Amino acid sequence: MASTDLASRVDDLVTWAAGQLHGDEVLLAAFSGEQADYVRFNNGSVRQAGSVHQQALSLDLVQGARHARTTLQLTGEADLDRTRVAEELRSLREQCAVLREDPYLLYNSDGTSSVRIGRNELPDPDVAMAEVARSARGRDLVGLYSAGTTYRGFASSLGQRNWYETSTFAFDWSFYLHADKATKNSYAGLSWSNEEFERKVQWSARQLEVLGRPALVRPPGAYRAYLAPAAMVELVDMLSWGGFGLKSHRTKQTPLLRMVTEGATLHPSVRIIEDTVGGVAPNFGSEGFTKPDEVVLIDGGRYTDWLVSPRSAREYDVPTNGASSWESPESLSVAAGTLPTDGVMEELGTGLYIGNLWYLNYSDRAACRTTGMTRFGTFWVEGGEIVAPVEVLRFDDSLLHLLGEKLVGLTDQPEVILDTASYGSRSTGSYRLPGAVVQEMIFTL
Repeated sequence: MASTDLASRVDDLVTWAAGQLHGDEVLLAAFSGEQADYVRFNNGSVRQAGSVHQQALSLDLVQGARHARTTLQLTGEADLDRTRVAEELRSLREQCAVLREDPYLLYNSDGTSSVRIGRNELPDPDVAMAEVARSARGRDLVGLYSAGTTYRGFASSLGQRNWYETSTFAFDWSFYLHADKATKNSYAGLSWSNEEFERKVQWSARQLEVLGRPALVRPPGAYRAYLAPAAMVELVDMLSWGGFGLKSHRTKQTPLLRMVTEGATLHPSVRIIEDTVGGVAPNFGSEGFTKPDEVVLIDGGRYTDWLVSPRSAREYDVPTNGASSWESPESLSVAAGTLPTDGVMEELGTGLYIGNLWYLNYSDRAACRTTGMTRFGTFWVEGGEIVAPVEVLRFDDSLLHLLGEKLVGLTDQPEVILDTASYGSRSTGSYRLPGAVVQEMIFTL
């Protein structure tokens, strides 16, 4: 279905639903949809392929300060969808009658309508699959390819209409060697480049060759390290868990508490923003508030601003910037540094090349101290050359240190990484991150 047809159909349905309201009721409707292809690989061959077409509509019926919300799947049949919406409205009305008033309810009552449609430059599936098959020759490739268009919309009975769609692809894969030995990589974006994909494949192949060497066991201690962008994703994800939300700051639960209460700073080169205009997430929220093109969260290593959901805006009497209810970045970007990306091995010298991290959690949240494990491509480097793989290590260190006084520098070519989560539907989360060389990272096991 053409996007204009889909947007018009959602508009018609909400307009009809608005005509079923009673008295001063207000209806807020948030639309979510996707048309996507999924291909799963194992041992270098396609094991499963399919397509997903789904559409969901969340309805929030507001009666003064009371409201109730539900979500239903749309069928595409106008009469059937209207019947189901009417039934849901009756149910929501009954719920509102017995609910307490919500003191933090806030929605956009004078919003501006908008349309944002990204260009569809998705690769021809046959071309992309041919490149994947070529890269898998002679190797045990395991991975998941997904590609398609994601739709988001907001509509209210007050007349506001917002529509957003983006078309992206993501290929998340590993070259498996044996036992627990594998290299991991990903390629994602808006348009496919055979040259870029080949570059990533060759890097994975190089790592695979090194994995065949005897692994080194490094004792606990502090090591100079390079954190690849894929490892940086895990670290900034931890920061996003309460690090940038207004409510977590006001309730003193933020892991960046020392930056706010004690004046702690990160390295002066660290600049972190919610880069809505540069990401693939919609530029409006489920309450109808438009998000600014960017929110500068940390600048020059100093905390600058918060993400403020409508509920927090009401609770703390500050303006909202359209953040989601969990007040975490959806299009997080860390500014590039000055270290040449092609020269990180030379800059690292001797130490650990860390390609991936996992199982992260806070060991001391108030101190922003995080623990986790190395995963897949972690190698010992000497004199700027990879020597051997390293057995799994556990780190325990503060991100205030890793991105603060321990930071040697950030690379000059950030990588765009799309969130490959597809539980329920494809995620629209994205990251734009450089790699980082740190003078020491503490490992405990």
